[in-house]
Amino acid sequence: MESKSSKGQMSWWQLSLIGVGCTLGTGFFLGTSMAIAKSGPAVLFPFILAAIGTYLVYDALVIMSVANPDKGSFRTYAKQAFGDWAGFSNGWIYLISEILIMGSQLMALGIFMQFWFPAIPLWVTASCFGALGLLIILTGMKGFEKFQNIFGAMKAAAVVMFIVVAVILLLKGMNREPQQIDAFIANFQGFFAEGVKGIWLGLLYAFFAFGGIEVMGLLVIDLKNPQQAPKAGKVMIVILTTIYVIALTGALALVQWETFKIDESPFITALADFRIPFVADIMTGILIIAGFSTMVASLYAVITILTALAEDRDAPALLAKKGKLKVPLPAFVFLTVGLIITIVIGYLIPEKIFEYLITAAGLMLIYNWFFILVTYAKLMTLTKWQHVKNIIGMLLIAVTVSGTLGEKTSRLGFYISLLFLVIIALATLILMKKRSNNRSV
Repeated sequence: MESKSSKGQMSWWQLSLIGVGCTLGTGFFLGTSMAIAKSGPAVLFPFILAAIGTYLVYDALVIMSVANPDKGSFRTYAKQAFGDWAGFSNGWIYLISEILIMGSQLMALGIFMQFWFPAIPLWVTASCFGALGLLIILTGMKGFEKFQNIFGAMKAAAVVMFIVVAVILLLKGMNREPQQIDAFIANFQGFFAEGVKGIWLGLLYAFFAFGGIEVMGLLVIDLKNPQQAPKAGKVMIVILTTIYVIALTGALALVQWETFKIDESPFITALADFRIPFVADIMTGILIIAGFSTMVASLYAVITILTALAEDRDAPALLAKKGKLKVPLPAFVFLTVGLIITIVIGYLIPEKIFEYLITAAGLMLIYNWFFILVTYAKLMTLTKWQHVKNIIGMLLIAVTVSGTLGEKTSRLGFYISLLFLVIIALATLILMKKRSNNRSV
């Protein structure tokens, strides 16, 4: 996507706000239900561990970005560190992860809309949101920034609103209706109901709630002062971690954790029994805004990395061909086809599609994060403390990936992600062999 119109014009706080807008979405508002189902009340621990892992990855990415601002970001750095094969495979791993994330957001939007329109099929609402997202992408980088700034602020405000309502309800229960604190007591007493295994299984869904930091890496080149990129990321991660932990605590204080359903936002479930006028409708509207903005962020990421791959001949060069539109038309068509395929899959297997997509997408995303840490260790001269942080980040990701083997549904998502890795590895071998033969001719 073209970024000339805003290149060098973004301040660090704008990047933080875009980071919040790109990250705070259905991974948190809906995916959190899956984390609670796996971890129980101890779900707070996976989120804190995921926040630490996210910070370590962002810190590595931004140090490389400041040293060498490049629109290819982590893909370019992988190529510099290990050669063409790394740039190709890293770019395609990320591209597929974002396509899967895009699909999971579309399915989540369909699930949210069924709160108001239960008779409308999932694929119909997904198609409408997909078309609207593509229209926003056509506005170019400037339109994307404005959109994410507005929606990022709205989503953060929504979570704060939930926290305030939860505190009021909890205080009211303590003062007037003691039975309302039964859930709080039950969750406190059964805090480790699912044990260490539950924390292990919940890690992936917690990490997925932080997915979006890579988009910030892609936007470092647009900062007025790239040296302020670390500040932007630290502020964004601290804000997100704080509101994530407080909001989850509020939800767990209101209802017993077994009440939450994986196909319903925990924040709607937490408020449902209190019969507050319009609160469920307001929260549903907010969830739709959140899911839509993160879906648009994924669309932006797909078209950006696809264009960069095409320019480096790691994808068909035609995909980077520019025309009168603010985005390359062939890349836009590719994006549209990806959306259509996702919607068709959702139509064919609607029941478990969100859980499969979120697992596979989360895995592909943190594979990319692991590669960022490996690239960082290869490309930069690290201090002893930086080496320690890098190893901690790698271990957190390795433990998270292994957690998907502990449960049937997530295990299937793991196998899907492995299939994609095998396909990318084969494509990499074929391309590298072809290039080697061309050089020898």
